[in-house]
Amino acid sequence: MGLDVLLDRVAHEFETRRRIFDLPTGRYWSPDPEIDLGFQFLGRPAASPIGPAAGPHSQLAQNIVLSWLGGSRLFELKTVQILDQLEIARPCIDMQTIGYNIEWSQELTLGQSLTEYVKASMLLDMLRRWSPLVDHVGPDPGPHVFDMSVGYDLAGISNPRVAAFITGMGNASAEIAALRADIPDSFAEFRDLDFTTTLSDSLTLSTFHGCPPDEIEAITKHLIDVHDLDVIVKLNPTLLGYETVADIVNRQLGYHDVQVKEQAFADDLQFDRGVELIGELNQYAKDRGHRFGIKLTNTLVVDNTKRWMPEDTMYLSGPPLHVLAMSLLEKLSLALPGMLDIPGHNHPTGDGTPEQTGGGEITPSATGGGEIMVSFSAGVCKENLADTIATGVNPATVCSDLLKPGGYGRLAPMLKALTTEVREAGATNLADWRRHRLAAATAAGHRSTVTQHVAAITGADIGRYHLDGNTKLPREVDNKLEMFGCVACNFCITVCPNDAFFSIPTPQDPALPEMSGRQQYLLFAELCNECGNCMTFCPEDGDPAMVKPRLFTDRSVFEGRTGQGFLIDGDGLTTRPGDEQAAAAVERLLGTTAGNPLGHGGERPR
Repeated sequence: MGLDVLLDRVAHEFETRRRIFDLPTGRYWSPDPEIDLGFQFLGRPAASPIGPAAGPHSQLAQNIVLSWLGGSRLFELKTVQILDQLEIARPCIDMQTIGYNIEWSQELTLGQSLTEYVKASMLLDMLRRWSPLVDHVGPDPGPHVFDMSVGYDLAGISNPRVAAFITGMGNASAEIAALRADIPDSFAEFRDLDFTTTLSDSLTLSTFHGCPPDEIEAITKHLIDVHDLDVIVKLNPTLLGYETVADIVNRQLGYHDVQVKEQAFADDLQFDRGVELIGELNQYAKDRGHRFGIKLTNTLVVDNTKRWMPEDTMYLSGPPLHVLAMSLLEKLSLALPGMLDIPGHNHPTGDGTPEQTGGGEITPSATGGGEIMVSFSAGVCKENLADTIATGVNPATVCSDLLKPGGYGRLAPMLKALTTEVREAGATNLADWRRHRLAAATAAGHRSTVTQHVAAITGADIGRYHLDGNTKLPREVDNKLEMFGCVACNFCITVCPNDAFFSIPTPQDPALPEMSGRQQYLLFAELCNECGNCMTFCPEDGDPAMVKPRLFTDRSVFEGRTGQGFLIDGDGLTTRPGDEQAAAAVERLLGTTAGNPLGHGGERPR
């Protein structure tokens, strides 16, 4: 959607329903002035330690706005690559229990991706200053960081088109100048705003599976030398080794139906070489005045035994990946003594054990002393966020949990629970709270907060990550999904990362006898990528993305697709042959409700 349409939607939805992109104000995060949840991301301040992982929640402008409203202040943008005309098989997301997917990079061209991120940045620059939001996000929502993500080989990343994307993210002046004219009258006060032009000067390298160590090294050095970037390298859970991963997933956690691909471990970076590479790249970056970090972890490649999604291979996420990623962090912390920026990692003993004072008292060190920042993304949710952040990772990014009912509305409760934990510990910021947690961990006999958390998730708290705790299927009712009328659970709206669905009250109109139920659900077809997540959670039998009225605003897109659909443009409403009766109902529905998302009083969108 264009910047003008997005801003008009913001103004209209907030005026009529106190929502923005369907997220109610009760799910917005306002920082507690007494508790500082901020951290430094490679030296850049961010006001909260969570955000969307590179994936379906960080590809479109409205996705990023929704994450920001929920409290995200670190955005790991969707991975881009030179192959930007991908045909990804559908469905591509399976969140029925734990989490699988078969998607792996952006679904937009490089130019479109740059425009989306510029639009997102401009939207945030405006919304943080927009007076109607002050009571909901606070007078100072705090700083945020956009972190680029690119993949997957040096040839692609050094291509002029990818280089132009990176350069454009570093200086978006031209894009901003072109988009200023799209700011509508509803936000006219911001037309001359001094917008942020440096959208991002840090980058997370997605090596994906099978990238050799020499390639990782060459790409990282290229990004530092040619693009003057601070770089994070995302690592794979395969670093733990096939036997360890299979033992954790199949035996300890009970996922006997998950077939770990042994060949993937032979193709991936090996642990000992990975440890060497981390040290070498950190020194290389430091020698050139840059910062270096690692991210744990990518998804785990497994055989597609479920066959709900196409493709022979799928990628596991969610609760079991959390155990794998934390186990890898523990292993790396022992192999890289004093190098990781996590609590308890700067002890002079060099092995992470508590420091011995002159009086014989055991006291933990400060929150960390190593130079290498650790970013984390694996099965993060409200129940484990505090324990995850306590380990010292900066930040903890989220994906699988946001694909469940509630969607972006799950973020603010995470931060509120973390705020409560910090306050109850007698701390006022994350650094002091992490010292408190480290002291408690060492007093309980653990080497660090990392080892304490690993002990918990493989011991007392294993039920949350075990198969037995993740077998409950989404609710179902014995009813066929129809175009008009359903159980009105709202799941299709909240589980869609792109905000493609919306609802409007069923009008009391005798001319619409086929309309039953409290709400009617419709789809912005051009925002839907048919990922299948709404179909997973819809309690009725059917695919909401195909069954509910699909609205188009672009004639070329409408004409290029098949299936039911309704084009709304300056010529009125156009439908396909055979759908005339449904079109009449859609037209009357949109034209008779004050909640019409396409314009007041049934006006056509521009």
